[in-house]
Amino acid sequence: MDIRQITPVYHVSEQITPEEVRSLPALGFTRVICNRPDAEVGPGLLCDEVAAAAREAGLDFAALPLTNQTMTPDNIARQAELIAESDGKVLAYCRSGTRCSVVWALSQAGTMPVDEILTHTANAGYQLEELRPTLEALANR
Repeated sequence: MDIRQITPVYHVSEQITPEEVRSLPALGFTRVICNRPDAEVGPGLLCDEVAAAAREAGLDFAALPLTNQTMTPDNIARQAELIAESDGKVLAYCRSGTRCSVVWALSQAGTMPVDEILTHTANAGYQLEELRPTLEALANR
């Protein structure tokens, strides 16, 4: 499991397994967000299976599967709410962590300077410079 910190509260990862999710409470996580649609994974990695393991480990779990088509303003706002409502560290996962980084970046437009958003994601290994025009447009609304 390759957990990458975007902020002190928000972290992202590639796909996690039910076995891996059990170690998250010891790392200080309290909530897991699944941003990966089940159509992208095989048996053993379905959202409900990871959710069951997370709940057994005492973690809060939320499913918000995202694709390019479902990266809507409502879903971006929902991701931000899921992070803000958490009482501790949040781990969001998808195939590689990029989608989780993109949705976070989009949710920060207008609340954080664009350069700072891109620095946070770059420091975690996600180069999202191609989002700059979108982030700037959202910030200027």
